[in-house]
Amino acid sequence: MNETLTLVLALVAGFLLGAMFFGGLWWTIKKGVSSQQPAFWFFGSLLLRTGIALTGFYFISGGHWERLMVCLLGFIIGRLIVMQLTRAAEKTTHLVQEARHAP
Repeated sequence: MNETLTLVLALVAGFLLGAMFFGGLWWTIKKGVSSQQPAFWFFGSLLLRTGIALTGFYFISGGHWERLMVCLLGFIIGRLIVMQLTRAAEKTTHLVQEARHAP
């Protein structure tokens, strides 16, 4: 396979891993705050998300540090995009709540 294509696929896979990891973190916080057993949610989510991310990095890198670095770049890009999306969702939710409590 062409090396450029391999690196692009590693970038996309890293993005998906980052979106899964940080999207899962956001979902866990939403569920864990209102749960009767928040420690179960946070600890279980941490183990699951970290396990998936590390396994993904291992298989995507295939023993090549270049792929690992590009995958990590995609992971960081995924984090940034999830942060933007969750901020927008929180602003929308906050505005709707304010509108309900308006005098």
